[in-house]
Amino acid sequence: MTATTTPATLALVMIVRDEARCLGRCLDSVRPHVDQMVVLDTGSTDDTVSIARMAGAQVGHFTWVNDFSAARNAALALSQCDWNLVLDADETLVDGAAALQNLRRQGPDFIGRIEVCSTFQQSQGAEALQAASSWLSRVLPRGIGFAGVVHEQVDSDLPRHDLAIRVQHDGYLPEQMVRKQGRNQMLLEAAVAEAPGDAYLHYQLGKDHEVHDRFDAASQAYAQAAALLPTDTPREPGWRHDLLLRQLFALKAQGQTAEAIDLAEQVMPHWGDSPDFYFVLGDVLLEHVLRHTDTAAELVPMVEQAWLRCTEIGENPRLEGAVAGRGSHLAQHNLDTLRQLLSGG
Repeated sequence: MTATTTPATLALVMIVRDEARCLGRCLDSVRPHVDQMVVLDTGSTDDTVSIARMAGAQVGHFTWVNDFSAARNAALALSQCDWNLVLDADETLVDGAAALQNLRRQGPDFIGRIEVCSTFQQSQGAEALQAASSWLSRVLPRGIGFAGVVHEQVDSDLPRHDLAIRVQHDGYLPEQMVRKQGRNQMLLEAAVAEAPGDAYLHYQLGKDHEVHDRFDAASQAYAQAAALLPTDTPREPGWRHDLLLRQLFALKAQGQTAEAIDLAEQVMPHWGDSPDFYFVLGDVLLEHVLRHTDTAAELVPMVEQAWLRCTEIGENPRLEGAVAGRGSHLAQHNLDTLRQLLSGG
């Protein structure tokens, strides 16, 4: 990272469509920290455009061509700033004012990764919400764009640096997922057909199946993604951790607990610092016991040890897909409940 004598400028750059529910919230959270706000509308029929204009954003229009990168890059072309912060309307800046100001003193010679904390429900009908973190490349120098029709990625070899910027994302809540159903699946299936050797696309297709409870299809997509990843770097790429957790969950959801246990045993040596891995392993083992009660004597102590290991490791939000609480209160709750049941309480 290089310092700059002339303060660098910073823009918020967004693509939107029918985001009247949340767009104003997003713009309000970022406005004090940027020099320009660019909102590219791709065909809204609600009040999205008027909300953007009232908030002081520069509004552009783009004909949707089933290509997220094309829209992102068209929005970036409207920015006049040195740095571009790329957000979605269902995201809100909750922390990062200092880091954004620091960008003004740095030359735009790297890609900035920010923490996106997504709120979700673990299963249909679950009352408690959980939050999972992802580190995504969202701070781009001028001239850098995206590639990929869906779940697009930054198209640049510049180094990545993690920035102390955190946004809250609520787009995975059930009421928001309903209106997205089918859209991404179509684009992802087309992308996979065009590039069947792209592990990331299979991973993203699996996620789309999973959030809509298509667990068999999700499991197949995750397995395909895992098979395409290199074996000599078992913790790379960064999303491999999230892929593993999701693969174990999808297998459990289908009742394929023996397969999940086998997978966990294979990869365990690589994830000794992951409370999420041991948390999900405990869930898988317990589900196996419930389905195969003759294994209780052997596996229940292993369930307890898995959740105890979570509390020993503690929280590790730097791992992709880490869920807050799995290294602390969520694991402790599971331990307390299990021990109470075992004691007959």
